[in-house]
Amino acid sequence: MRLLSSPSPLPHPNGFLPLSSSRLISSRSPASSPSPFELLLTDPTFKPAVILPILPPIADGISDFATIWLVFGILLLSLFAFAFIFHLRIRSRQLPHLQNFNSLWAVRLLLVLFASLWAVNEVIRLPFIRRKYLYPFLPSLSLNQQAEICKVHVVLSLGFFEPGFLITLLFLVNESIKTQNPFRTWGVALVCLACSPILLLQSFFVFFSPLEAQLPTFMHATSYLSTDHFGNKSVLCTYPLFSCVVFGVFSIAYSLAFLLSCWRVVAFVINKKIRVRLNILATSFMILLPVQILCLGLSPLWQPAEPIHGYVVLAMDLAVAWCVVIGEVILVIRPIADALAAGGAFCPWSPGCRPGLPNGSGKMMSNGNL
Repeated sequence: MRLLSSPSPLPHPNGFLPLSSSRLISSRSPASSPSPFELLLTDPTFKPAVILPILPPIADGISDFATIWLVFGILLLSLFAFAFIFHLRIRSRQLPHLQNFNSLWAVRLLLVLFASLWAVNEVIRLPFIRRKYLYPFLPSLSLNQQAEICKVHVVLSLGFFEPGFLITLLFLVNESIKTQNPFRTWGVALVCLACSPILLLQSFFVFFSPLEAQLPTFMHATSYLSTDHFGNKSVLCTYPLFSCVVFGVFSIAYSLAFLLSCWRVVAFVINKKIRVRLNILATSFMILLPVQILCLGLSPLWQPAEPIHGYVVLAMDLAVAWCVVIGEVILVIRPIADALAAGGAFCPWSPGCRPGLPNGSGKMMSNGNL
């Protein structure tokens, strides 16, 4: 007797077999597999699968995350310094005896501006920030064009923003012992002119690297191409050894000039508080500038994708950030606060604070730059 088999169900258009209605309403078979809860109680080797939601990454690593918070702190302090500068600018128009304290307001503004631009430039270096906030506005950027952004970052960071900050700080230290500031109108132009040699050198070695084919990559490369596990390519920025050497030579010459200026100012002033501020300023820069140069020299030894490279660059950023904090507090915030207090505009509720007299001591302050 020939048995007629029932026709198999037709496959569903999406590739899966449809479930039979009889299977849906049939009673559970005694030989059915145990539930995951039963396996968890009976089988010690059973490991249930847990599916966690995929969260968007905050940064590519701990060093990038720390750099973001470091830059945020610098920008917050710079905003506070901007407020002090403009407050003194407004009060000096109302109180004529504050005009001498306000003589270098443009140079102080330039100092804070250089610090803020350096911080923003360091954020743009991070690949996470560029992918998240820069490339969506420039979707047509090729990998070569992204590499050009890294070149611009190196030139601006080591050739303009940080040297400009250091030269502006040196200018303020030199002008702090002068009762009259004849170059206050041209101070900004003089600082920018002093930055031009290192800016031209950095631009030459970055954009027109000599003997590029004969030299190792770490001596002239400003970026590396990285590919993740999914095949996505990204450009990672780094510092070439040529740029590190140029900035190192500049830092050595700057350190000698800075020490000479601090020695002159310390020999001139009598106020113990100002002496302490100058000692803190000089000690910080004499220690942290060599630390930055050391980190810059070590950074080309590792690829940007390696975690040790990120930690070395983070140590360099910490050194620069501490110099920025010390410079803004000692040469911008504290002098302006002292000037406002001496002019009676900062503490009008205090009976000892009278216009033109610092805390009622009867001695007029000659300059408010330190």
